[in-house]
Amino acid sequence: MRRAMGYTLIEVMIVMGIIGVAASLAYPSYINYFDKLDVATVESDFQTIDQKIAIYVASYGTYPPDLAAIGMDIDDPWGEPYQYLNMELATGNGKKRKDHNLVPINTDYDLYSKGPDGKSASPLTAAVSQDDIVRANNGGYIGVASDY
Repeated sequence: MRRAMGYTLIEVMIVMGIIGVAASLAYPSYINYFDKLDVATVESDFQTIDQKIAIYVASYGTYPPDLAAIGMDIDDPWGEPYQYLNMELATGNGKKRKDHNLVPINTDYDLYSKGPDGKSASPLTAAVSQDDIVRANNGGYIGVASDY
């Protein structure tokens, strides 16, 4: 008598279990990759914006009032507009981004993305600011606020 060829239910369940474990191990790496890609996109956009601001300053002798003046009023990878503050137009330190000593991180202009959560506060030590991507030290640092 010839036996029917095929897989038993237990064999199929074992294979599905192995696939499930492999997927659960790979998923965090997959998400982490796309998070890093989004941060790299913001950093690249900041470099482009910095160049356009430098051209604007060379032409007009002052920093632009907003990003629309240089044609860079664009959104970050999370759908929020980039935040820009011309220090010449700012009064006091209220809106300026600040480090852990509450000292402004830039003297020329602030440029940042609110990050994945879409929330931010002026001190980088605030919990909602930890995922922000910031330009600090007048362009000497561009990266995640928690690493600054």
